[in-house]
Amino acid sequence: MDKLSSITKFKAACPYLSRTKSQTLRTLCTKASPRYPSLSKLTVKATACPIMGPALQLRSGQIVANYASVAGTAEVQKIHEQKGISADVNSGDIQKCPHASKAIAAARVAEELAKVKAKLPKGHPTQPSTSTATAAAAGCPFHAAASKTASPESAKKAPVPGGFNYEKFYEDELEAKHKDASYRYFTNINRKAEKFPVAHTGNPKNEVEVWCANDYLGMGNNPVVLETMHRTLDSYGHGAGGTRNIAGNTGMHLALEEELSQLHRKPAALVFSSCYVANDATLTTLGSKLPGCVYFSDSMNHASMIVGMRHSGAKRVIFKHNDLEDLETKLAQYPKETPKIIAFESVYSMCGSIGPISEICDLAEKYGALTFLDEVHAVGLYGPHGAGVAEHLDWDAQKAAGKNPEPIKGSVMDRVDIISGTLGKAYGAVGGYIAGSTDMVDMVRSYASGFIFTTSLPPVNVAGARASISYQREYNGDRQLKQLNVRDLKNRFEALDIPVIPGPSHIVPVLVGDAGLTKLASDNLLSRYNIYVQAINYPTVARGEERLRFTVTPGHTIEQIARLATAVDETFTELGIKRTKDWAKLGGHANVGMPNPEEVKPIWTDDQVGLTDGTAPKTLRSGEKRFVDQRAVNITRSKFNDLLGPFVGAPSASVPVADIKPTQTRLDMAVAPTQHSPTPVMASA
Repeated sequence: MDKLSSITKFKAACPYLSRTKSQTLRTLCTKASPRYPSLSKLTVKATACPIMGPALQLRSGQIVANYASVAGTAEVQKIHEQKGISADVNSGDIQKCPHASKAIAAARVAEELAKVKAKLPKGHPTQPSTSTATAAAAGCPFHAAASKTASPESAKKAPVPGGFNYEKFYEDELEAKHKDASYRYFTNINRKAEKFPVAHTGNPKNEVEVWCANDYLGMGNNPVVLETMHRTLDSYGHGAGGTRNIAGNTGMHLALEEELSQLHRKPAALVFSSCYVANDATLTTLGSKLPGCVYFSDSMNHASMIVGMRHSGAKRVIFKHNDLEDLETKLAQYPKETPKIIAFESVYSMCGSIGPISEICDLAEKYGALTFLDEVHAVGLYGPHGAGVAEHLDWDAQKAAGKNPEPIKGSVMDRVDIISGTLGKAYGAVGGYIAGSTDMVDMVRSYASGFIFTTSLPPVNVAGARASISYQREYNGDRQLKQLNVRDLKNRFEALDIPVIPGPSHIVPVLVGDAGLTKLASDNLLSRYNIYVQAINYPTVARGEERLRFTVTPGHTIEQIARLATAVDETFTELGIKRTKDWAKLGGHANVGMPNPEEVKPIWTDDQVGLTDGTAPKTLRSGEKRFVDQRAVNITRSKFNDLLGPFVGAPSASVPVADIKPTQTRLDMAVAPTQHSPTPVMASA
C-alpha cells in the first residue's frame, strides 16, 4: 500500500499532518534521513511529537524483542538445521537466518530512534528509555554475534576521567555541519568502462547516468589509453617503488613531463600526485622563497591555491573576481621591485566564468609581477591541441604551429609564466603538474615538500595520462562534440526557464539557492530518474548560491540529454524551486535573472566547433558507439615504442587508416594477441 494513503487517514487528528501538503508528506515518507539512514525523514520528525514519539519507541522495542527472543537456544539450533544453515557465526550465513537479519535491521531502527531522541532537550516528553533498543538475542548465535558489532557507538573510546572528550568534540562538529546543511555526502558510484557515462551504485544491478563527473571527455575509458595501461602494467607492474629521487623516477614519468612541456610550449614541466598538491606545493615554495613576496589572488580561486598561498607565509591580497580595475588598484600600491605573483584561473568551475588572461598578463608586465594560471578545468578542453584557454585565445596561430614545441612569441600562452593543470579531469587519469621555465621548475622540484616526500605515481597511471594527452593533441573532435552537447543542454534548460548561471565555458551550473533544497533535488533525481548529479553547497559556493553543477560529455546521447532536461524540469516543479523568472522578480541573484543582462557567448565559436563548414561531429544516439580516431591512436602507440616496444596487431577498420576522418562512421578496434596478452580493446567508449 502507498505509504501516503495510510498517513492521510490521520491528517485530521494530527496538527502537523493536517497543515502539511500531501506532496511534502510523500517526499518525507519516501526519503531516508541523511543522518539516520534506517529512518525516513518523516519518522525523524515524528520522534519530537508527544504522541508519536513514545509510540515509535514502544513499537520498535517490541519488534526487537520479538525477533530477539523467538526461541530458546536448542529450538533455534533446530530451526537452523532444518533450514540447512550452519550455526557457525563465522560461516557467512547470517543473511539466510530465518530471523537474525530482520532482528538486526529492527535493532538499527530502534537504536537510531534512540539517537534522535537523545538529541531532544532534557525533560522532553519523548525522551527514550533505551532498554528496549538494546534487547539481546536469546538463542540465535548469528544475532548474538552481530549484536556485539552492530553499533558503532560501542566502539567509541570512553573519555579519560577529567580529560578532554574527543568523541564528543567530533560529534558536535559533525552536528554543526548537519545543522547548517554543509555536511558532505559520498555516494557510492562506480562508472562502467563499457557503458560510459553509465555507472552503478552500491548495487551493481542499479544503473544510473552520471552528470557530474570531471572526466569531461570520457578519456577514462578511451581504448588506446586502456590498451597502453594494460601493456604498461604487464611490463612494469603496479607501484612506482619510491619517491621521485628514490627509485620512483621512471622513464614513463620523464616522458609524461616532456609531453606536458610540449603541450604548453614551455621549457619544462613537473608532475605531482594531484593538482591540489601541485598548486599547494608550488605556491608554498615560491611565496616562501621569494623575498617579501606578495600574492594577488582572485576571490574565487580554488582551495588548493588559497592553501598554498597561506602555507607560504607571504602576504595575500584578494581582488574581486575577474575585476581588472580592482586588481590594478591593488598592484599599484606596491613598488615595482617587490616580488609579486598574480594567481588566477582560466575556467572557474562552479560558475563557469573565464578569466581575462591576456589583460592580467598586461597588468603583470606593467607592475612587475609573475602570473600563475590554473588551467585545471581547461586542459584537454580548449585550444586546437587541448592546452587550455591560453592556447584557445590564439586559435589560428596555435593551430598553424602544430606540434612544434617552441613557444609562439607574444602569444597568451607564452606570456603566462606558470601554468598548472590536472591529469584527473579531461584526461581521465590522476595527477597534476606545473609547466614553466627550466629554472623555476627545477627550484620547485628541489624545495617543494609536496613533491619530494611522497611516493610517485605508478607507471601505469602515468602511461595512461600520457596516452590520453597524446590522443587529444591529435584529435579535436571530442572537444567539439562536448561543446555542442553543452550548447544543447543549456538551450533546453533555457527553454524550460531552468536558472542556468550564464557563462562562456562548458560548465552548466543551475542555481537552487538553498542548501536543503539542493540536496533534496539531487536525491530526487537519483531516486526517481536514476540521474546522478551532486549538490554543491557551502563552503564550495557562498550560502544562498547553492547549485547543481552538470557536466556534459561527448558520450552523452541525444536521448539522455532530453531525459535530463525533463527530469530537472519536473524536479523543480515538484520541489517548488525558483525558476529564472522568479529570480528576476527578486532583482536577480548570482547572475541569474539580472536586469538588462549582457549576452554571454560561448568561447568556442561556430567556426571552431565545425558548424560553419559542416565538419561538426554528430551527437550520439542511443546504441551508437563513440568514434575513435585511428590516426591519433597510431601516433599515440608509436610514442611508447621505446619503453613498451612496437604495438603488435592491426585495427579491424573497414577503410584504410589514411581515409578515416573525424566525422566518419564510428570504428571498432580489435587488438590481435601479443606476447603479454593485454585485454582486447574495442571502441565502445
